[in-house]
Amino acid sequence: MNSVCENFAYNKWPGIAVSASAERCAWQGWPAILGRVRETVRQGARRIAIECYPGVFSDRIEGELAQALTDSTVLRSQCAWKSPAEIDRMVARDLTEDPVFGRINGLTIDDFLDAGRLETLRSQAASARAPVLIVGTGATAICPDPDLLIYADLPRWEIQQRQRAGLIGNLGVDNQCERPALKYKRAYFLDWRVADRIKRPLLHRLDFLLDTTDTDNPKMVTGDAFRIGLRAAVHRPFRLVPFFDPGPWGGQWMRKVCGLDRDKPNFAWCFDCVPEENSLLLEYGDVCVEIPAIDLVFQHPRALLGDAVHARFGTEFPIRFDFLDTMGGGNLSLQVHPLTEYIQDRFGMHYTQDESYYLLDAAPDAAVYLGLKENVDSRQMIHDLREAQQGHSAFDADKYVNKWPAAKHDHFLIPAGTIHCSGKNSMVLEISATPYIFTFKMWDWGRLGLDGRPRPIHLDHGIANIQWDRDTEWVRTNLINRIERMAEGPGWTEERTGLHEREFIETRRHWFETPVIHHTGGGVHVLNLVEGQAAVVDSPSGAFEPYVIHYAETFVVPACVGTYRIRPNVGVGRCATVQASVRT
Repeated sequence: MNSVCENFAYNKWPGIAVSASAERCAWQGWPAILGRVRETVRQGARRIAIECYPGVFSDRIEGELAQALTDSTVLRSQCAWKSPAEIDRMVARDLTEDPVFGRINGLTIDDFLDAGRLETLRSQAASARAPVLIVGTGATAICPDPDLLIYADLPRWEIQQRQRAGLIGNLGVDNQCERPALKYKRAYFLDWRVADRIKRPLLHRLDFLLDTTDTDNPKMVTGDAFRIGLRAAVHRPFRLVPFFDPGPWGGQWMRKVCGLDRDKPNFAWCFDCVPEENSLLLEYGDVCVEIPAIDLVFQHPRALLGDAVHARFGTEFPIRFDFLDTMGGGNLSLQVHPLTEYIQDRFGMHYTQDESYYLLDAAPDAAVYLGLKENVDSRQMIHDLREAQQGHSAFDADKYVNKWPAAKHDHFLIPAGTIHCSGKNSMVLEISATPYIFTFKMWDWGRLGLDGRPRPIHLDHGIANIQWDRDTEWVRTNLINRIERMAEGPGWTEERTGLHEREFIETRRHWFETPVIHHTGGGVHVLNLVEGQAAVVDSPSGAFEPYVIHYAETFVVPACVGTYRIRPNVGVGRCATVQASVRT
């Protein structure tokens, strides 16, 4: 490992200080929060809607509020839902029988509600003795114009922890004890799509945002302060809260560099720039409110993404940075991603998961599997894959797939349809488009997942997408270290490192010992400090406070920032960043 990076200072909890008075706008803990709600009731609020993202412990919220407002009437939104059997029939086609993949759809909360039950609850809300509490997912369908609107939120990573612990099921069904992978799939294709369609229009008008990530110690902030926090974030560089997860092939590099739990067997993944999954910390004095980062995308898509990117992707953040750690671990699964027409036709996604592997670090024996060898017999390879899937024999990946030596700072480009995987003893910064679950595993080296089950193989999907002409010479010419020097100045060099022309993401690497001026060009930038202990991001015009970035940290520069500057921190020598943007 490079000696320049031995003093690690990776920040696992990056926050954004918001210039709003915490005493007047933010509260922590149930007693303080309930006191503020009681005050609104004394001021005349009679109908109180608590809209909940799926996965929020709505029973806990209901219990706390009902105890604080002892004369209140409580209505649960779930009483307006269709029966679980009706919901299962309704979603069966889009959910499919596949253990991993479903189909993106246009379902809304209205599709989950029974018209008769909904009308009954609306009548009860209108006629009940005040105050009336309407609690749960779909509360605003029952009471669209409440006197007080509280939105109870939490990031998807916390939802996944609750799914794994068997604490929650899915929207409208009783499946708390189902396998976590199936609950995640259902949430990805159904629950979160429905909930986001509720959330987006409410962000502009909610009275309070309730952070329920820690249900025993929740935080609440006024809607105005919440929106001030989002405006503060979108006008400066910022980081998301990373999360780390073990896996069957996981390694040990992140444990050291990122300061992770020594009791875990390994760490395989880190998502550190996936707004759909990661969270954002807004700091109001001593009160730190954790919100889903996607809230920022929903509220300020044009300022964050830029006009051209927003026009193409809407309120989706199209660039993903994550870590894949196999240092001291094993190979990733041999896999391929769907072609654009395939993902559109089969899964309802409008763009696919093109990606690349940037090597943050590599052992001497590190390698990347990428593309097919010359003159591969496709029929024989498919036969051998099917034999391996049936457990009759191991698949000889080295017979069919190129295995390229990999070194620190190498960049391997992986357009959809290219068979690939990272080998053991590599530390990969994966730069990719965001449809992050559409990976067709073709061979997983005969191992089990951490749950003791075979990991799902999608051989037919994979075979349908492999581009058989992407052989050794094509890969060598098109996909490995396509590095071009673009510009240079005193103490700095800019290089283009990819991606392939079939991929919509552009990447640039800057080596620098002196300050380097960057410009967003009207589009969002995502960067990682891939060399050097620390760097400072600042504004030549003083538009935002200087922001210190440490080795291996990913950060976002919103499109509206325009010109920004990056320089080595005091006492730091040569640094390097990798910067990704959307080609427009």
